[in-house]
Amino acid sequence: MLRNYSNSRTLGDNIRLGTLTAFTAGTINIASLLIFLSFTSNVTGHYAILAAEISKGNWTQVAVVGGWIFLFFFGSFLANFMVINFNKKSKYLAHSLPIVLEIICLMFVGIYGQFYYQKTLEETEYLVALMLFATGLQNGLTASISNFSVKTTHLTGTTTDLGILLSMFTHKKYRKNGELISRAKLLLSIMIAYVLGAVFSGLTYYYLEFRVFYVICLCLLVVIGYDAYKIHLRHFNTRYRYARIYKKPTLLAYLYDKIHGETERKEKRKLVFEE
Repeated sequence: MLRNYSNSRTLGDNIRLGTLTAFTAGTINIASLLIFLSFTSNVTGHYAILAAEISKGNWTQVAVVGGWIFLFFFGSFLANFMVINFNKKSKYLAHSLPIVLEIICLMFVGIYGQFYYQKTLEETEYLVALMLFATGLQNGLTASISNFSVKTTHLTGTTTDLGILLSMFTHKKYRKNGELISRAKLLLSIMIAYVLGAVFSGLTYYYLEFRVFYVICLCLLVVIGYDAYKIHLRHFNTRYRYARIYKKPTLLAYLYDKIHGETERKEKRKLVFEE
């Protein structure tokens, strides 16, 4: 989900990343609405509030809402900054750092809300700001590494694009276009996952309350852990094959044989360049 970058990503990579992160975005958005009476997975409504507060001359609220919008923007900026600057060192590290920061932010919201939250206006404003920064990180990361194919914290563009695609499918020639079909599958999976996350949050909040943020962090850990597992599994398979081909015993090959049973070969395997 996180290893591949831009055009090297497959449809499966984008669907896995899109569904998991859209589920968390939907969960975050409804949890923040129920707790703080504010949406935090997008800033469309906040721009309208900003304009209304400017027209009223309520400059304190202008500063607060403007700060929220800036933090969402800064989260997106920081996520892409990490991707383009750390990508040469390690793609996985560059792509996982924004998710780690998002987990830290959401864990703080969950812990503070569960043990210290006094329902004051100032606390609410700070926690909403932190959640907007976290979702900005997520949206910036998914858009950056997928060449802007995956955006999961809001559904405005997703719904628009899906409507356009479905109208195109009324013509036979577009229904046979594999690229358009793949795009429609991705958008539909993101939309469904977002709605499921929102429903899950609405059903479980009254039982979990702020602990719902721990569930969100667990989902994000799955995103990070999936690629870490794949990387280590591939590394293990590479070292094991090397040991078997060159008859060089290693600890990994020994443990693999003990677990799965050692297979005896009657003849030595030949390399391609030896034939």
